[in-house]
Amino acid sequence: MNETRVESSTLSTLAYDSAREILQLEFRSRAIYHYYGVPAAVHEALLAAPSKGSYFNREIRGRFPFILFARVQTDLAERS
Repeated sequence: MNETRVESSTLSTLAYDSAREILQLEFRSRAIYHYYGVPAAVHEALLAAPSKGSYFNREIRGRFPFILFARVQTDLAERS
């Protein structure tokens, strides 16, 4: 999966595995989720959406099975 950085107040990066239909979303909170059974058209529409967060809430959230894949921890010194 190749990651793509996106301009969004909700999402940081996204990646897509077309062979397995897995959409990986990294949120600004640093949580990384995998969504399963996501058609390529949904991935493409998310990339093209003017508001990635709104598109996610409207077309992805609650519509596809998912798992919390990782939660990236940051060092307290990095937050200062």
